[in-house]
Amino acid sequence: MELGIKEINKKVADENLFVAELKREIARVIVGQEDVIDRILTGLLADGHILVEGVPGLAKTLTIKTLAHCVECGFSRIQFTPDLLPADLTGTLIFNPKDSNFSVHKGPLFSNIILADEINRAPAKVQSALLEAMQERHVTIGNSTYPLPEPFVVLATQNPIEQEGTYPLPEAQIDRFMLKIRITYPSKTEEKTILERMTARVAPQATRIAKPEQLLRARQIVSEIYLDDKIKSYILDLVFATRDPEAHKLAKLKSLISYGASPRASIYLAQAAKAFAFLNGRGYVTPEDVKSIGADVLRHRIIVSYEAEAENITSEDIIRTLFEGVEVP
Repeated sequence: MELGIKEINKKVADENLFVAELKREIARVIVGQEDVIDRILTGLLADGHILVEGVPGLAKTLTIKTLAHCVECGFSRIQFTPDLLPADLTGTLIFNPKDSNFSVHKGPLFSNIILADEINRAPAKVQSALLEAMQERHVTIGNSTYPLPEPFVVLATQNPIEQEGTYPLPEAQIDRFMLKIRITYPSKTEEKTILERMTARVAPQATRIAKPEQLLRARQIVSEIYLDDKIKSYILDLVFATRDPEAHKLAKLKSLISYGASPRASIYLAQAAKAFAFLNGRGYVTPEDVKSIGADVLRHRIIVSYEAEAENITSEDIIRTLFEGVEVP
């Protein structure tokens, strides 16, 4: 096993060089937000969809557009609005009067990187159009099913649900996102740099430096990263503690959780931990990798109870208690 890990470490060292270049290129446009960029790259390497939440004006859209620009692959931006229809995403059948046949007009989902901008400003019927695409990686139009290109990833932005004109995402939709990342305000020093950079006569531009083949190769290596049985057990303990806190000596959480994390949480937490290890140049996963990315995988999968809401206890508070209470291998 030691030899195997050494081989994986070498593969990781050879293939993750483009990730450092990608981060440097994004940093030419985006000031700070290193943790956010790391987590977006983690989702990208783990072949998972990503939801980015923050108040307006925090460069959510700009960050994703910059990342998409740095990778030489297809990119579609969909602006979600209350009047959007499912066919505006997937495509539709168009009647051709010349030959009296229907032809398929594919929608913007048929691309590699999809920016679903302000995704929670469209109602549930539009969200349902994304369910098949995000899980099965294909789209049904009429009586036929069409595969989506590889790589395919949805990077969605949303405003907090307290904002005007937003709809809460259905549980089935939000569970399909591997990570939910929260963006906060920049520091005063960072905002000064933003001010100077964005008010200059020439706006900063990133260049294309990564190819889809590099991303697909990196994903293959991520899947080979070593995950010890003890780490697997740790991941399962964390997820099962959200469903049965009493069995994990966390009885105080029982009344605070209405629904725990689904089996997708276990799968995504393992995949994301592997990608995070790859990002840090390692061919094996440590408990610290699980802790570092765990909150982003779990925060949107724990549905708090009315009692928790009455006490102003959030899923973030519950996750903090989980990581403090579940024994680390």
